[in-house]
Amino acid sequence: MPATELSLDVAIGVTIPARDARGRAARIGPVLDSILSAHTYPPVLERLLAEALTLTALLGSLLKEPQGQMTLQAQTEDGIVDLLVCDYLGGELRGYVRHDPARLADAGPKPTLSALFGKGYLAITFDQPLSKERYQGIVPLEGESLAQAAQSYFAQSEQIPSLVRLAAEKRDGRWTAGGMLFQHLPEGEEGRERIHTQLDHPDWPHIAILGGSVKPGELTDPGLPLDDLIWRLFHEEAEVRTFAPVQLSRGCRCDPEYVRSVIARFPEEERQAMVGPDGLITVDCAFCSQTFPITLADVS
Repeated sequence: MPATELSLDVAIGVTIPARDARGRAARIGPVLDSILSAHTYPPVLERLLAEALTLTALLGSLLKEPQGQMTLQAQTEDGIVDLLVCDYLGGELRGYVRHDPARLADAGPKPTLSALFGKGYLAITFDQPLSKERYQGIVPLEGESLAQAAQSYFAQSEQIPSLVRLAAEKRDGRWTAGGMLFQHLPEGEEGRERIHTQLDHPDWPHIAILGGSVKPGELTDPGLPLDDLIWRLFHEEAEVRTFAPVQLSRGCRCDPEYVRSVIARFPEEERQAMVGPDGLITVDCAFCSQTFPITLADVS
């Protein structure tokens, strides 16, 4: 695969066999702008959603099943941001943020994560339909950044030593976001049943130090292909393997036929109550901001 194709809107897998470590690197650009263009978020929320979508790409690309879906949700009690949702399906990303504009304006230009979310939690859900496996982990939303909150998730919910780095930058009116995830695997085997993960395994600090040295500008630099970034960090290792990249795209699964089928399941009197003054049932998609006008005749 040409290096230029490993620069934007892509995720790649990495393993360092001698250190029992695996990882992912991802960077999104035009896909990110496409998702953000559907909304008019303030810059602080654009950055938050950019980092959340990058984290979603990192975690979603871990799924083994092509039909697998990963959902990341941050929800709060009385936070400025009361809901953030992103999901991944077959390389397709979507996401949105729900917030209180007045309170956000009062919070200043650079509110902390705790100021945005207050008391909240982070939920990460993996669904793999072929194997009929579903796993969800929920932890308090803690830390100074979304990357720290994700590390806390792995430490508490998965008990896997993990390093998460996320960065987002707007250049010339366009956003670029990048991220990296590395984890220590017990016995060095991906897919093996976890008996016990040594949180103090001697190889892990080495990987954490090298991976943690990555700079935000390197994560967001579209001129630095992801495989070159990995090599820059870990070139002294005996062996570093990278795997087939996953192309990332914007994908919202709202569909007029599906929306009509959902409304048709409601009792007739409830469908009547949904009709607005214009004679239409109007359904909005929070992810892509599309509006679907539907008549009662469409669902009868």
